[in-house]
Amino acid sequence: MTETTTAGEAFLADFRSMSTFGATLGGGVERQAATVADGQTRNWFRGLVEGHGFEVRYDVVGNQFALLELAPGAPFIALGSHLDSQPLGGRFDGAYGVLAGAHAGIRLKERIEASGETPTFNIAVVNWFNEEGCRFKPSMMGSSVFTGELPAEHALATTDPQGVSVATALEAIGTHGDFTLDVAAYVEIHIEQGRSLEDDGLTIGLVESTWGANKYEFVVHGEQAHTGATVISDRHDALLGAAELVVAARDIANRFSTDEYMVITSCSELNVFPNSPVVVASRVNLLVDVRSTDPDVLAAADAELHHRVAKIEQSANVRIERGAEHVWAAKAYDAAGMELAAASADALGLSHGVVRTLAGHDSTNMKDIVPTIMLFVPSAEGISHNEREFTNDADMLAGVDLLTEVTRRILDGEFVQR
Repeated sequence: MTETTTAGEAFLADFRSMSTFGATLGGGVERQAATVADGQTRNWFRGLVEGHGFEVRYDVVGNQFALLELAPGAPFIALGSHLDSQPLGGRFDGAYGVLAGAHAGIRLKERIEASGETPTFNIAVVNWFNEEGCRFKPSMMGSSVFTGELPAEHALATTDPQGVSVATALEAIGTHGDFTLDVAAYVEIHIEQGRSLEDDGLTIGLVESTWGANKYEFVVHGEQAHTGATVISDRHDALLGAAELVVAARDIANRFSTDEYMVITSCSELNVFPNSPVVVASRVNLLVDVRSTDPDVLAAADAELHHRVAKIEQSANVRIERGAEHVWAAKAYDAAGMELAAASADALGLSHGVVRTLAGHDSTNMKDIVPTIMLFVPSAEGISHNEREFTNDADMLAGVDLLTEVTRRILDGEFVQR
């Protein structure tokens, strides 16, 4: 790197390098949690930050911490997101925020060393394990363990569809340990994964609150039978029951959404057994989630979902079992953090607005234990969890600039006290 290389060019070069790990033909990445590609990305990130004076450690569930000690003995401010992806996912989701955190730390380290001043806090850049939840359930696993919302032993015993446990997978990529860290505050920057910023012509989203979300695993039990020889009246078709549940979920979203409050429902990861062309399905496993910004609307939509489940059992002549669930409530982010972020954006001349996050993020967990700031940059056409996911260079660099400024102010004691 030459002396004329700017900080922005350095970030973009590192982003391009990072995006080669698990790269797909469609321009995205596939690096599900604790796979070879995820392990390669983690090792690349470790090499990058260690080259800038960070120390890298891992906790019991594989969360990766890049530690920058600027004030010996002081508490840490954590910046972070995740490097794992969905199958055939985008290269920006999560990974942008981890790399932005590292570059914010690098820039601040250089400023502090040049000034000779000692800041109030140290910096930890966190790559949370298994945020996506596609290989191992639930999503946001690493931050759930860190915040005490999920027991570590439960997470480590969780298996993927091939029966590989989290503990075994982490051992295979060599990124786990016994490190612990107390943090004073948390800041996360992420692509919006929606289109409100782009539609409004804004560069930065200041996240006001999360949506509430109720996520369920359902098992539809039927009875295996011959697709040709078994008459309709004698069938207990698990796939029919699952299909009715998918339709019911969409109908609930349409019925309960209003101009003021939206409801979003989704069904995913259907596994049909025995999945033979001449066999009526005996079992279907699927995931269903219901989301809304308003707790009362969410509760009403959720109640209707379970009412529909009982009706579907009768209409499809099946039994529907509710398994594991993952629930988080609609909750506001720290108001003082939003004010600090807005002042930082104004100081940099960046257009900004208040948004809510429809998706879950590790900040969803972190805001329950420490003051937390969540920031967004635009997503082109709102596309995410897709190889076509895209955020332009200018917006990425604006986000890194803002994260650096926000973190600088926190280090100066503007958000939390030591």
